[in-house]
Amino acid sequence: METNLQTILEAISNFFNSSFGSAVTWAVVVGLFIFLASKLNPFQELWKKYEGSIITGIKLAEKKIPDDTANAGLAKLDAALQFVLKAYAEANNGKQPSAKIIEQIKQGIQIKHSDLDRFGELKPKEAA
Repeated sequence: METNLQTILEAISNFFNSSFGSAVTWAVVVGLFIFLASKLNPFQELWKKYEGSIITGIKLAEKKIPDDTANAGLAKLDAALQFVLKAYAEANNGKQPSAKIIEQIKQGIQIKHSDLDRFGELKPKEAA
């Protein structure tokens, strides 16, 4: 039994000391590092999870609040935020998001609004 264990350990040692074994080891270490870096990224955009609700909230706010309203931009941001917060609560059994998540959602609304506006997705369709 002892010789079988010794043979297995020698085979493992020979594998990891070979160039192929070293390459596999490095690939696993690099893959693990990339995986952990993506999970622990402090700059991760939390709002991306709610992007669909954010886009819907922005489009509803654009239709609901006229451009000639006083502080229309802030009113539209608030209306879109309220829509996303309601969707968040529905998806999380009534639980409200933390202040950090709310701030991330506000930033996401502003970023997505800019993107939608830049690509012309917020402009009303002109009748032909």
